[in-house]
Amino acid sequence: MDIPRIFNITESAHRIHNPFTPEKLATLGAALRLEKGTRVLDLGSGSGEMLCTWARDYGIIGTGIDMSQLFTEQAKLRAKELGVADKVNFIHGDAAGYVSDEKVGVAACVGASWIAGGVAGTVELLARSLRTGGIILIGEPYWRQFPPTEEVARECHASSISDFLLLPELIASFGSLGCDIVEMVLADQDGWDRYEAAQWLTMRRWLEANPGDELAEEVRAKLSSEPARYAAYTREYLGWGVFALMTR
Repeated sequence: MDIPRIFNITESAHRIHNPFTPEKLATLGAALRLEKGTRVLDLGSGSGEMLCTWARDYGIIGTGIDMSQLFTEQAKLRAKELGVADKVNFIHGDAAGYVSDEKVGVAACVGASWIAGGVAGTVELLARSLRTGGIILIGEPYWRQFPPTEEVARECHASSISDFLLLPELIASFGSLGCDIVEMVLADQDGWDRYEAAQWLTMRRWLEANPGDELAEEVRAKLSSEPARYAAYTREYLGWGVFALMTR
């Protein structure tokens, strides 16, 4: 079980696999008013930076599930590096359908709502692990402005314009799921740059070290095309944020 190898290559140097910076992660933790001993479940936990830094800074107890074997191992190493290996547990596995044996104070899926077929299914899944009065965290893209054509939407790695909503519409949609939105922290363009542009150096270094690899041609093509595509499309049209919800 693993994610496509291309993502393990392009994001292998990332600690955060979304457009958040470390400062944004810290802002989110502070905004949630996390208390020591709060249990946090993170479905699609990547390299574990959210759980590890929150365990260090706020004393939370965390469990993360991720399909990438590489990212899961990186998360375990990060926990040891920050001295929180006794507070966080990372599982290499499929987060789809995962429900915690013990109810948690925060149930998160930050950028992987595909695991339950979209936002509505993910909110329902996370709620099954949540204690009464707990908080659901959803990380989700939105349109900063509607793309003028479907082709532009595809250049933003969407299948169509209808994949995402404008921010006011996304916020309103949470109410239709029976949730109050109680906080949000939004990525900015600098965060997008750190997520996207950091992949370019990783790809170049990987190509230098692996010229004969079966994916070398694909990685070369991405390195040649991604900077211009990102600057013209994703950076201009796509937003991203983490939204804190409480069921009504």
